[in-house]
Amino acid sequence: MLKGISPLLSPELLKVLAEMGHGDEIVLSDAHFPAHSLGVERVIRADGLRVAPLLQAILPLFELDAYVEYPLVTMAPVPGDTLDPAVEASYLAVVRQTNPQIAQFGREERFDFYQRAKQAYAIVVTGETAKYGNIILKKGVTPVD
Repeated sequence: MLKGISPLLSPELLKVLAEMGHGDEIVLSDAHFPAHSLGVERVIRADGLRVAPLLQAILPLFELDAYVEYPLVTMAPVPGDTLDPAVEASYLAVVRQTNPQIAQFGREERFDFYQRAKQAYAIVVTGETAKYGNIILKKGVTPVD
């Protein structure tokens, strides 16, 4: 156990977050996401954890990319389907605790989101059951004091 670091962050996830460079992306996926079949090298299991608490654990340690319009991207609903606005609102509330400048997320069409996830540094499969509960985080440069 480490002081000041959430116990929700496994040693494997901490290692991956530290290895990532600026511009690298990590996907926090819902429990239904096809992470293993996408052929991504690094898939981390976080079964039982929801995305919002995991975001809350990660964001104090993780600088978001300030050089892109949307450092956080969610999956857009399939035509004819709807999003639960409470899911995105819960994610945004957590994000704004450490990044108050972020007002909204980018959105990617389902298959574009999958293509982007294939290029991600890692995918964390959570126990999130909310429909469209996936989010991509793009790592930025940690400021030097």
